[in-house]
Amino acid sequence: MELPDACTRLEAVSVPRRNVELKAVDPDPDRSLAACRELGAQDHGVLVQRDTYFRTSAGRLKLREERPGGAALVQYDRPDAARERLSAYRIVPVADADVDALRASLRAALGTLAVVDKERHLLLWRDVRIHLDRVEGLGSFVELEGVAPPESDLSTERARVAELRAALGIGPEQIVSDSYSDRLLGSGALVDAAHAVMRHAYAPYSRYAVGAALRADDGSIHVGANVENAAYPQGQCAEASALGALVAAGRSRVVEAAIVAGADEPCVPCGGCRQRLREFMALDATVHLCGAGGAREDVSLGELLPRAFGPERLPG
Repeated sequence: MELPDACTRLEAVSVPRRNVELKAVDPDPDRSLAACRELGAQDHGVLVQRDTYFRTSAGRLKLREERPGGAALVQYDRPDAARERLSAYRIVPVADADVDALRASLRAALGTLAVVDKERHLLLWRDVRIHLDRVEGLGSFVELEGVAPPESDLSTERARVAELRAALGIGPEQIVSDSYSDRLLGSGALVDAAHAVMRHAYAPYSRYAVGAALRADDGSIHVGANVENAAYPQGQCAEASALGALVAAGRSRVVEAAIVAGADEPCVPCGGCRQRLREFMALDATVHLCGAGGAREDVSLGELLPRAFGPERLPG
């Protein structure tokens, strides 16, 4: 199958290119396909894709294997948000003979995060890629990608994506804020990361070890453990340690958090750490409160910190 430049997955990109993207749950894929055809979208058939995601400290990195087509290493940065999002990406084609060796090398160096298998029905409408995806283990989705040339101010791409969204009848309740890999992992990877870092806590005085894991808006996970001190006020909570790691990695927004302690009951952040999280986290974001034995309670930050004082309350 020969695809136009706006669709190709194997074009080498040395500097980041940009897309304006929108992803949503698709309750009726047949209706979506009919609507796309009615708009005059060009049908490029069905692609079978396997995306292997690797652990990174920032952004996302995946090895895509595609039939028909080939393989490519894709690095991209895209925030998690329930709206259209700007994605900056690089693509490096991979020869078929090198795929297995590259996958093994990345797995050994970084670790595999998730593997996403899907069938993608690809259509093109006015430089917007339309992906009607059937993702194994997740269901059906529609993804719109407005391809932006280097000189674009993105207004045209945003307008086209908005026009397609309206034509396909995509409501706000359908919009997905994260990636397929995040959905496959769910909160499990975040909670596992909090458990793992808790084992490194330095808590000789309280003997109350705590681990915290934060998911940034690009999907990366940042962790921290509590660090106590003989001069008690000089100790640091796990949430503060994790926030320091997140900021040091160049991120500034938290979309999900997990807190775990070496006790049976779920661990609840102290008042100071609730305020620390408020600086970087929306009040409707989820905090997983966990105990070492498996107890867990999922709450919003707003429930933990009602009538919160945040940056928006400061004078402009």
